[in-house]
Amino acid sequence: MVIPVHDVNPARRTPYVTYALIAANVLAFLITPGAAGAVGESHLAQLCHLHAFMDQYAAIPKEMVHGSLPRLVPTGDVGTGPGGPGCVMGPPGYDKSPALSVFTSMFLHGGWLHLLGNLLFLLIFGNNVEDRTGHVRFALFYVVCGYAASYGFALLNAGSGDPLIGASGAIAGVLGAYLVLYPKARVWVLVPFLVFLPLRLPAWVVLGFWFGLQAVYSSGRGVEAGTGTVAYAAHVVGFVAGMLLAWPLKPGTPPPPEPGRLLFGRRARHRQAW
Repeated sequence: MVIPVHDVNPARRTPYVTYALIAANVLAFLITPGAAGAVGESHLAQLCHLHAFMDQYAAIPKEMVHGSLPRLVPTGDVGTGPGGPGCVMGPPGYDKSPALSVFTSMFLHGGWLHLLGNLLFLLIFGNNVEDRTGHVRFALFYVVCGYAASYGFALLNAGSGDPLIGASGAIAGVLGAYLVLYPKARVWVLVPFLVFLPLRLPAWVVLGFWFGLQAVYSSGRGVEAGTGTVAYAAHVVGFVAGMLLAWPLKPGTPPPPEPGRLLFGRRARHRQAW
């Protein structure tokens, strides 16, 4: 997998929504039970709190499709049963909207690697898509792609009770839009080959390769043991949704600068408006 680090495609205005989304994802991660390492709690207590938190705020395909909550859910408490210590199950002590949980789940992540990987892609590619769509439309675009990705995955896995979390479905939509709007923009990537080799590749190569991998993995081919918890189908649906939403904007999109003449500072902000 190639790792993008920078694109040669300066934006003409500050991407406030992209920065706000990054901040919101980091804040949500820090308040997630056990995510940043709670002090004074046992590992089991942290795990039980995390299960209860995710069950309440994460999107669960079975709930999204059928619109009903399970009879028993984790309460967050630790108890001892015939098999030893474990998490206590009980009736839900909250009212949960499956549709609203899709929105909250976009800001939840399972670990630092999951979070930072998503935010890296959002930081590199989100600013140009926001620049092209405008701040308000970009915020709506991001949410719509996230919903499309989550419900697409839920319809394909209607019987699953596993929480669906992460911003990757919405960010996949951003990648799909970037591919439509700026296919020839150059992207600096690190390619692992004994060491990390820096290369400058066209966006259509980088994002096309990424989408191809997601499509292959979503079909079950090429997936190694231990990677089955990644919602590859959500990535595919989000990417396609982003492409479709961005397509009407393609005719008026100015091309990115040629690699030999990079723009910085004031020159980058005063490019011809689209």
